[in-house]
Amino acid sequence: MSISASHTVAIPLGSVLLSAKRGSARDGSFLTQPLALNSRSKTLQWRNSSHSKFHALVCQGMKHCSSISAVLTESSKTMGVTEGDTENLGIFDVDPSLEPYKDHFRYRMKRYADQTQLIEKYEGGLEEFAQGYLKFGFNREEGGIVYREWAPAAQEAQLIGDFNGWDGTMHSMEKNQFGVWSIRIPDSDGKPAIPHNSRVKFRFKHGNGVWVDRIPAWIKYATVDPTRFAAPYDGVYWEPPPEESYQFKYPRPPKPKAPRIYEAHVGMSSSEPRVNSYREFADEVLPRIKANNYNTVQLMAVMEHSYYASFGYHVTNFFAVSSRSGNPEDLKYLIDKAHSLGLRVLMDVVHSHASNNVTDGLNGFDVGQGAQESYFHTGDRGYHKLWDSRLFNYANWEVLRFLLSNVRWWLEEYRFDGFRFDGVTSMLYHHHGINMGFSGNYNEYFSEATDVDAVVYLMLANRLIHNIFPDVTVVAEDVSGMPGLCRPVSEGGVGFDYRLAMAIPDKWIDYLKNKKDEEWSMNEAMLSLTNRRYTEKCIAYAESHDQAIVGDKTVAFLLMDQEMYTGMSCLTEASPVVERGIALHKMIHLITMAMGGEGYLNFMGNEFGHPEWIDFPREGNGWSYKMCRRQWNLPDTDHLRYKFLNLFNGAMNLLDEKFSFLASSKQIVSSANEVDKVIVFERGDLVFVFNFHPVNAYEGYKIGCDLPGRYRVALDSDALMFGGKGRVGHDVDHFTNPEGIPGVPETNFNNRPNSFKVLSPPRTCVAYYRVEDYPELSVSTSTTVANILEETGGAKDDMTEPEEHVLVEESVSSSSVAEVLEDEQADEAEDDTPEPKESTLEEESVSSSNIADVLKEEQVDEAENDISEVEESTLGEEIVSSSTVEVREQKEAVEAEDDSLKPEVPGPSEKSSEPSIEKAVDRTRPDDSTINRISARGFDISKPLLSLLHFPLVRGFLFSV
Repeated sequence: MSISASHTVAIPLGSVLLSAKRGSARDGSFLTQPLALNSRSKTLQWRNSSHSKFHALVCQGMKHCSSISAVLTESSKTMGVTEGDTENLGIFDVDPSLEPYKDHFRYRMKRYADQTQLIEKYEGGLEEFAQGYLKFGFNREEGGIVYREWAPAAQEAQLIGDFNGWDGTMHSMEKNQFGVWSIRIPDSDGKPAIPHNSRVKFRFKHGNGVWVDRIPAWIKYATVDPTRFAAPYDGVYWEPPPEESYQFKYPRPPKPKAPRIYEAHVGMSSSEPRVNSYREFADEVLPRIKANNYNTVQLMAVMEHSYYASFGYHVTNFFAVSSRSGNPEDLKYLIDKAHSLGLRVLMDVVHSHASNNVTDGLNGFDVGQGAQESYFHTGDRGYHKLWDSRLFNYANWEVLRFLLSNVRWWLEEYRFDGFRFDGVTSMLYHHHGINMGFSGNYNEYFSEATDVDAVVYLMLANRLIHNIFPDVTVVAEDVSGMPGLCRPVSEGGVGFDYRLAMAIPDKWIDYLKNKKDEEWSMNEAMLSLTNRRYTEKCIAYAESHDQAIVGDKTVAFLLMDQEMYTGMSCLTEASPVVERGIALHKMIHLITMAMGGEGYLNFMGNEFGHPEWIDFPREGNGWSYKMCRRQWNLPDTDHLRYKFLNLFNGAMNLLDEKFSFLASSKQIVSSANEVDKVIVFERGDLVFVFNFHPVNAYEGYKIGCDLPGRYRVALDSDALMFGGKGRVGHDVDHFTNPEGIPGVPETNFNNRPNSFKVLSPPRTCVAYYRVEDYPELSVSTSTTVANILEETGGAKDDMTEPEEHVLVEESVSSSSVAEVLEDEQADEAEDDTPEPKESTLEEESVSSSNIADVLKEEQVDEAENDISEVEESTLGEEIVSSSTVEVREQKEAVEAEDDSLKPEVPGPSEKSSEPSIEKAVDRTRPDDSTINRISARGFDISKPLLSLLHFPLVRGFLFSV
């Protein structure tokens, strides 16, 4: 079923309510058929009898949408059942459509309860069981070092290493009845017999009489000789003396209302073509993440992996940190530094499979033995056909000990704040999701294809994690949309906190690759963004690392392609391609964040539209690091348009920081107009208006809202500082008009009891807030920015940095924005030919404004990329002073005179044929003198206005003009 352009809809995002108006505006009929959406089907389908049922808003006999929740609140998270109760599972109350699958859930829950009881009986409980790292591997015990290894298939075993000249004859190990080998090595002269940071290996003989050397399974650190090509890894005994052991200084930050996640890869985070270190990332990249208002960092590729190009997903050593970027103490420094900045840190944990590397990895312990004596399944079941990797046997007792201890180890030893579990779909099903479309039919989730052993392991893992640290965040990467994945274990769910909304990037890729702008369906986009289970939270994202790797394209690259090399200079007029690209990049990311989930994720560099793709060094590219880095100089260079995307990304996050719309249960789509190409929806206290039309601007555009009052702009993608044209009036109060009969939604405008009118330029998005809800934002124009932050609480306690981490001293902290504007405009008036503002970045990195040259630089001067120098530049002053069109035009005219700074200019045939906004205004809309009319020219920049989010955070502070 599709909704035609004449229909109006009022849909709570992902919730239980929908109203679809059919036919003409006069017929008044409503569709009340139960509807459901698939979790990740390429083509949206409607079907009956699902948990995602929508029903008409008119059935609500209460205040509009006040009770509508896209996700059940934390207080109602569990449904009153106790663990072990396999008959009365609360998940059936959450989703009655699961009733036909009661037998499956009861069987699953019984398996979980039985496993829990066995662990309690033989290991003293789940938490004790998950401390295997205190028994296995290397541990200091009184007077010596004890090493234990589970290898039941081995016939003999020895410990070898630097400490004994790699001769194990004097260090043979003993095997117990459970297949565990052990040896105790007494101290020598009061010191450990195995020196800190020395190499070790486990040597054993298997059934055919062959001796092999392997890295201990529980090793905490492993290294490779960088001077030897394809050299094998060595295990390293890691026990630093107190003076070398890192001591944590800062507590874990509190759990945020909603996670705003910055997905990062430490190794490729340098601007230089090399592997970056944990400490460099901490000192140079974390401040950037903080400045862009993220509250969570998700670290990829932390677990040791011998093949760098695997992006960290072919793990060889599960308890060891990736040695390419440093040692265990260096990683602890990174996490502590993040905590000092108020950033939580999630780890990308890979328990869905393991590297098939025999020499360096866990696979080396598999010597053809049976499944109960191996970490992996035997035969075809033990191999992933697409990933060329090994698959765990989750029914094995020691595999459970190994994996559960692994998650506890990273939480306890390194103080991670949670996990993203990779490849969960592969774990949930015996077919691993291979060649599966997942239409949404519940039979696909609960059948003989379900791997109950893996599901039970995930239930145990989530229970363990949340029991130890209740405030951690655990995210599942699942493309199938299995019901109950993000419901509590006590209800019969699997226990994750969030799932990744993996269908959203697919939709944007489809639109950008296969459809013209005028072919984009507003209803289809809206349904894709809201297609989620209303009781299970999602992390929305427009693109992640998956879209950035070689063979794919980022949103920015799909939009602008080669013009990212030549058309991103502010010194020339933007081509139609670049203008469209920047506008849609902002819109796509904001609508994904605001409508797509209860959290948001961005991959490192995508916030500013990093050009090109990621290609790790490999034989095919000559082992080059050129495409495996992040070019931070692009957003830092003031005359490149990358800065606009970067600033808008920070503004999006700050919008949620102030208004907490991601965590709000109020989520309503009131209009998805196919003719106008406009989507209007409410999220929390904000009203969002997205105009995707390529050319049409609408003056006096009527939008519905819940509460009466006056509304103002909170965030505007068309603002000058975001590379827009400044057409939306920020100093205008939009007063509401009542619509229809109070309490009778069908008589309202788009089922909303009130409305107000706005100017909506093409390819723009604007968020409005109700002034009455935020009286503190209506401040005097003489109030300083610092005072606004202090009075409104814009600077949260958990965002306060230690003194040594202060990024900048704000240049306008002691003077009002109005005074700064007046002073700078007076300075400009005195100088008929003003020179561009001085910038270390411009002087050192942009001798030529040909963007292709900038992108192709192999080395970037250290001074240019030094965070402190970037932060010391007067970017805030430049933004404020360049806010007027006149100043900007004068600057461009002067700089254009220098041929050495002149980038390639698009030819006449590339000039935009789009009509101006004055010509594009829809004059057919009714005129209403009671509504503030907004001039198509936009606001008068000479009249400064302070509203907290008109111009957002720049290096930790807000600018409003």
